[in-house]
Amino acid sequence: MTAPPAVGSAGSPRTRSFHLRVFGCQMNFYDGELIRAAFARRGWRESRDPDRADLHLFHTCSVREHAEERVHSLLGALKRAKRERPELVVGVVGCMAEREGRELFEREPHVDLVCGSRRFPELPDLVERVLGGEERVLALGEGEAPVDAAVRDLGGHPGGPTAQVAVMRGCDLNCSFCIVPSVRGRVVSRPPAEVVDECRRLVDAGVREISLLGQTIDAYGADLGRGGDRPRLGRLLDALAEIEGLARVRLITLHPAYCDEELADAMARSPQFLRLLPIPLQSGSDRILRAMRRGYTLDLYRRRIDLLRDRMPDLELVSDWIVGFPGETERDFAASEAAMREFGFLQSYVFQYSPRPGTAAAALADDVPTPVKAERNRRLLDLQHELARERTAAMVGREAEVLIEAPSERQPGRWVGRTGNGHRALLPVGPGLGPGSLVPVRLEGWNGRELLARPRAAADPLAAATAFAV
Repeated sequence: MTAPPAVGSAGSPRTRSFHLRVFGCQMNFYDGELIRAAFARRGWRESRDPDRADLHLFHTCSVREHAEERVHSLLGALKRAKRERPELVVGVVGCMAEREGRELFEREPHVDLVCGSRRFPELPDLVERVLGGEERVLALGEGEAPVDAAVRDLGGHPGGPTAQVAVMRGCDLNCSFCIVPSVRGRVVSRPPAEVVDECRRLVDAGVREISLLGQTIDAYGADLGRGGDRPRLGRLLDALAEIEGLARVRLITLHPAYCDEELADAMARSPQFLRLLPIPLQSGSDRILRAMRRGYTLDLYRRRIDLLRDRMPDLELVSDWIVGFPGETERDFAASEAAMREFGFLQSYVFQYSPRPGTAAAALADDVPTPVKAERNRRLLDLQHELARERTAAMVGREAEVLIEAPSERQPGRWVGRTGNGHRALLPVGPGLGPGSLVPVRLEGWNGRELLARPRAAADPLAAATAFAV
């Protein structure tokens, strides 16, 4: 049974509207675009005003407890709206929905729909079931169809010069702190032809930079066959190099265990690869890395970084860190500080450990006091800021290409963009330039936050022709 369209105050049918809140990683925001496109195909309209929406959806993250509690807080705030408007539909989607499942209905009885991370393509049909009178619709585990359609509907892409494309989902590793394998499943890679087609269509729509997404993206293709002919990430980079107009390709996120010479060589020869590489270390202590079940030692990580920097001396690195993991001593933490200095990361994301139910680490005593975690978090961030300042300042005097992203909010009359290895740079607004323009520059200074760039010549003709108006 399909519910009739909503009726406006004058008695005439009106388009039903949804309000979507997305939390967590880049993959979730990509999935948010797929959700928007799915509802638009059914005639729904997205409402920026939650008070005027007929459907509230929360696309959630379960990596850390804080992310889940924030969603519970927002759900609690909807209780009054649900009492006043019983026809309002409230749904929780994604990793938190997958992890908590039916318990979400018990804690939040005004929630109508719980949909897991591998069932969200079914959302419009699930919502119709609620509108048709079915109470508490639950959809978890694997769906009947793949999460990613062979041909993506680009209707959910917001426009602009950047885009994200999922090349794989899930993870085959079993890090002791990580909930991802249980809520997202094991690795499922997309066929290369589908990825290349999606990227080409995005470029045809004006996109200049594409981020390829995967929980462990350098494991891409491991499930698609064996031997030398199976798809690999390096070969995918080679295929994307043939797309005219694609200026930059980012990779998010790598795991040291899968990074090899073939991939390093492909990155080095790619004309588009953004040499800002997220390859998380998590801890500098071998003892803690073993407890985390990360699958490498500090020395193996060092050899992977040496391999990458041998091929790409200008490569910059991004890391994640967990402080306060069970059993972490001051000596273990000092090893993390030393590793951060040794590898000279340009960026780091630092998180205080919180136990996740269902993970192996949840059985360990959470024995590092909260104030100690907070202090270690601050110390690592302070060190990272120091390193980033040093690495960015060292770029002054070099020549580079900057891909313009947007007008600077802090510096009127300037564009902000990134160099080919990820440093943020400002350059003057000029004719023929806009978001998506790839501009040869000389890096003439540094203001303590961004590099100050001066164009060396006209922007590339293709970028100037497709630059986005703002």
